[in-house]
Amino acid sequence: MSINHIVTPLDSSILDSKDQYVFYHKKVDFALKELIVGVQQNGLCTPQEIVFFKQYCDLLLYSIEAMRVKYMYDEEDNMKVDVTDSGFPNYLEFRYLYNDLSLRDNYLNKLKDVSELQDEFLDQLLRKKQPVRRDKLFQAASIVYYTSVEQQYIFNRFVQGKIIKAPEGSKATYMTSWSFYDVSLNRPFICYMYFDYDGKDPLKEKEDIYDTLKTVADRKMNMDTMAYGIDRRLKNVFPKHIKRLDIGAFHNVFAKDDNDLTHTILEAIGKKEIPLEAYALSFKVHEVFTGGQFKEGGYFSKQTLQNWGTPIKEGYVFAPHRIIQLLYNKNPEIMNKLAKPPFQVSDLKIDKN
Repeated sequence: MSINHIVTPLDSSILDSKDQYVFYHKKVDFALKELIVGVQQNGLCTPQEIVFFKQYCDLLLYSIEAMRVKYMYDEEDNMKVDVTDSGFPNYLEFRYLYNDLSLRDNYLNKLKDVSELQDEFLDQLLRKKQPVRRDKLFQAASIVYYTSVEQQYIFNRFVQGKIIKAPEGSKATYMTSWSFYDVSLNRPFICYMYFDYDGKDPLKEKEDIYDTLKTVADRKMNMDTMAYGIDRRLKNVFPKHIKRLDIGAFHNVFAKDDNDLTHTILEAIGKKEIPLEAYALSFKVHEVFTGGQFKEGGYFSKQTLQNWGTPIKEGYVFAPHRIIQLLYNKNPEIMNKLAKPPFQVSDLKIDKN
């Protein structure tokens, strides 16, 4: 089945051909790279935040490419794009990749030798003048997958960044970052925390800090709830500013969610008003700042906690010019509530021949 068969919103969200895997990966790769440039150009993140943002996006793209290689010729299983408010792969796909690569050696021992497979390919193509069978292509793809994909670069449910000195002009002395893939929303989130530390070196408590973030800040929740949970568990860490980036939904032909913007794009694709490559990407920035401190606890167990201000919530949309016009025409109430007018990004053009 070619990408030209991806025509209606009623299609299954399962990728079931080589063309669809290639097409989907190109769409995600292109959209995320456009997003990185757009976020930087429009000042939605600081230069240091952009560095971390790009690193987490690279892990996400690496994982999706690994899925493409793994599933491209597999006749028994297919990659699933999430059907909730996402457009990204289902979280279980990432977990399956990670667990599957733990058994790399077991699978490699069962695969044919590369030279033997090469001889079979040449015999089929040159002597028999026939295309290589799909099961042979799957064997070749499996060899590439198990010998080249590194488990450490798979976008896991929680990915922890390092603690570093905060850039000059920040609200605090130190900063750290982390990313998580929300298992209910099936979307990637990237977080930053700027904090002061009661001591000389927060790296002495890095394991406690990392464990706390993984425990209380690994899913979407109210920002003040997240901030208080972190603050409460770390007595020597004083968070001053927490920022969360919500990437998605990714509105495109593979998304089958209840999002109004997605429905508008799918309807227009179904009517052939816009091409299959059409896309838009929602992007939300939530922040919370401390407004002072207070002490809590008994005489011998007082802890300094932060008074958190009202969370700041801003929504944005990145889309090509034609899609921006479409969304304004069909969903003006949503578009007019954005923090800023939609940011224009480039059209994706793919040769479908």
